[in-house]
Amino acid sequence: MSTEPGRVGLALTHEHDRALRVTWRDRELFRYVYQPWDEQRESPRPYLHPMWTLDGRPVSLYRPHDHVWHKGLSLALANVGTDNFWGGPTYLRGYGGYAQLPNNGTQRHDRFTTLAADDHRIAVEEDLTWIAQDGRPVFAEQRSLDVVALPEDSAWRLDLTTALHNLAGAEVAIGSPETEGREGAAYSGLFWRGPRSFSGGTVRIPDAEGTDELNGAQAPWMAFTGRHDGDGEQTTVLMADHTGPTAWFVRSEVYAVLCPAAFAQVRTVGPGETLTLRYRVVVADGDLDHKTCARLAA
Repeated sequence: MSTEPGRVGLALTHEHDRALRVTWRDRELFRYVYQPWDEQRESPRPYLHPMWTLDGRPVSLYRPHDHVWHKGLSLALANVGTDNFWGGPTYLRGYGGYAQLPNNGTQRHDRFTTLAADDHRIAVEEDLTWIAQDGRPVFAEQRSLDVVALPEDSAWRLDLTTALHNLAGAEVAIGSPETEGREGAAYSGLFWRGPRSFSGGTVRIPDAEGTDELNGAQAPWMAFTGRHDGDGEQTTVLMADHTGPTAWFVRSEVYAVLCPAAFAQVRTVGPGETLTLRYRVVVADGDLDHKTCARLAA
C-alpha cells in the first residue's frame, strides 16, 4: 500500500468554467474566480478570494456588508466615461454625489491562452471583454498573472499585467470619484479589501508610516500590515505600481483597503489605442520593514 506524495512547490488546479486554484505545498494561496455569479449591480468581474499567506492565514474579504461589490483583490474601474466597472452606485458631478444607475458593466472572461505551472512558477494569460450594461463593448483586455513563492521571505508574489484595448470607437476617459469632485476618493484600479481584523493596521511607504493620513501619498509602493484574530500574528500586503510613480488610495482606521490610484487624474484611451498597467502584489507573513518592502517591490 502506498501513500500519494504531497506537492513540493506550487500547483494549479482548474475548476472548469468557474475558477483557478493556486497552492503551495498543498496549502491554498488563492482562488481566482473568473466566472463570477454576481448580480449586475456588483459589476461582475474576476477576483482573487480567498487569499492566504504561506502559513495559511487569511488576507482577503468577500462581499462585506458595507460594500458588497468589494471582492478580495480585483481589477475594477470606477469611472469609465459614464460606465461603472467597479460596482454599486456611481459618483458623477452631474448628480451631486452617488447614484445607483443602469451603468454597471461586466468583465467577461473569454478564454485562457496560457495555463502553465511547475513547482516554481504559475503563468496565466487570459482574454476578457469589458461590456457596458447596455451591451456595448468598451475594452478588449489581455491579462497575465505570474505567481512565484518566496519561502525565504515567508511570502508569495503576484505580478499582474493588463492591456486594455479600446473597442468603443471613440475616446474613453478613465477616472475615479476624485476626478468627479470627491476629494480623497481616487479609488479605481487594482483594489484589495482586507479582513475585518486588519482595521487600524499600519501603512508604509518608502519614507513614512502611518494610517489614513497616507491616503493620496505619492510612492512607488505601499504596504499594509494587519493583525489576525485568533493567534494575533501579523501579515503584510505590499503593492507596487510598475507602470510609473503613482498616488495611493488607502484606508486603515475603519477598514483595510489598498489601491494604486492610477486614475487620480483622468487618463484617456483613444479609439484603437491600448492602455497597459503593471502591478506587483506580495503577501507575506509578519511585519515587513521598509528595507524588505523596497526589496520585494523592486
